[in-house]
Amino acid sequence: MSVLATIAVLALLIVVHELGHFMAARLQGIHVNRFSIGFGPILWKYQGPQTEYAIRAFPLGGFVGFPDDDPDSEIPPNDPNLLRNRPVFDRAIVISAGVIANLLFAYLVFVTQFTTIGIPEKFDFQPGVVVPEVTAQDAPAAKAGIKSGDVIVSVDGQTLGASKEAMQTLMDVIRAHPNETVTFGVQRGDHQLDISVVPQLGEDGVARIGVQLAPNGSVTAYRRPHSIFEVLGLAAEQFQSMFVTTVQGFWSLLTNFSSVAGKVAGPVKIVEQGAGLAASNAASLFPFTAIISINLAIINILPLPALDGGQLAFLLVEGLRGKPIPSRIQENVMQTGLVLLLGLGIFLMVRDTAQLEVFQRLFQ
Repeated sequence: MSVLATIAVLALLIVVHELGHFMAARLQGIHVNRFSIGFGPILWKYQGPQTEYAIRAFPLGGFVGFPDDDPDSEIPPNDPNLLRNRPVFDRAIVISAGVIANLLFAYLVFVTQFTTIGIPEKFDFQPGVVVPEVTAQDAPAAKAGIKSGDVIVSVDGQTLGASKEAMQTLMDVIRAHPNETVTFGVQRGDHQLDISVVPQLGEDGVARIGVQLAPNGSVTAYRRPHSIFEVLGLAAEQFQSMFVTTVQGFWSLLTNFSSVAGKVAGPVKIVEQGAGLAASNAASLFPFTAIISINLAIINILPLPALDGGQLAFLLVEGLRGKPIPSRIQENVMQTGLVLLLGLGIFLMVRDTAQLEVFQRLFQ
């Protein structure tokens, strides 16, 4: 059930993204002739008065189609409601609406979480601080041998207790010892380890070891929100924090690709992680949904062929030069980008499937 729930979340996010494009076009009176979830052969379709709705074989995304270049379309080429005949600004709204829809949906997920489940009131702290992720393979923590899932229980002989202050204590020690050896007491499963790490100064002058940190424990009690304004405010804080963290992750990928590329996850890995979260705590599907929605938005706004950002780049060039780039060039670039994007998706699916525990057991 947890796997199905995660797949449903991914499908919902694709629908939200494409609905953004669809609604932005229809609300402006622009003709839309196709609304598809997935690519490739059609598995199911429904022909509406103006639009064909379809589910296709390869669930690696979706698309909204326009009759501009459809040879079978009965709409005159000079119709002002064809997308290509609209001003640059109108087209930019349609193209960017999918990204906006995913960002807005992520915020609404947090609003729904705080409204239905409640606001965390009591946290059951355990000793130490959790390392959810080592951010880069060339970071001090990775070089020293710290791994994702480790629990740091002491630093330089100072025990990190079971409290919310433990994480701040650990960060204070790290920041106070740039380029100096700091010894961590690490709990890894049933094993206790002593690992020495040398924090390095970042560009902002703050010493870091290259990990994410989180309190060790879980929420055990929730309370009802005092008002809708409290819900909206807390949701905004959570959204901002997650958005900034995600943008920083993409920046690390761009600036330090060789070290971070191995952490790029495809649909199979995302489903595995989401299923694990759902199995342990169904409430964790809320932040999982939000972070995937934010990731989907940021990926699509990148200026790459076959993505929304690539089409916006074409529009920017058109606005600067006063006329569009020849359609043949745009089509060739977009088709090449689509092939590369599908190829990357298939590669990630094969790689992540091979790394699943069930497959690892088969080849042991």
